[in-house]
Amino acid sequence: MQERAGVFVCLKKKDGELRGCIGTFLPCCRNVAEEIIRNAVAASTEDPRFLPVEADELSALTYSVDVLSLPEKITSVRDLDPRRYGVIVEFKGMKGLLLPDLEGVDTAEEQLRIAKMKAGISVAEDCAIYRFEVRRYH
Repeated sequence: MQERAGVFVCLKKKDGELRGCIGTFLPCCRNVAEEIIRNAVAASTEDPRFLPVEADELSALTYSVDVLSLPEKITSVRDLDPRRYGVIVEFKGMKGLLLPDLEGVDTAEEQLRIAKMKAGISVAEDCAIYRFEVRRYH
């Protein structure tokens, strides 16, 4: 908890439906403990896809924390494995990230397509690709 790392905190309803997810792929805080607190609050109150979490919802939510390794630049989609690695794409200041081992993301090509879409990068565009691993805590 005293090391520095990027951290994603995801909140889901008991049925698995996403309720909020916010993270950092590089550390912003003094340590992982502070990064978790910062991103947990943000996931519950600042995810632009959702209204803020209400107090009466808390007992019906599950939480996961992903602590990210440092991103590693790769040169080919062949270096990805969507079960093992997350992916970051970057093009002209636009960035997109997709965590590893997500339900319904079974191929590296699909993982890359979704990350590009999140970043607003055309699927046909060549971009910088980085991979990372996570330690996931539920």
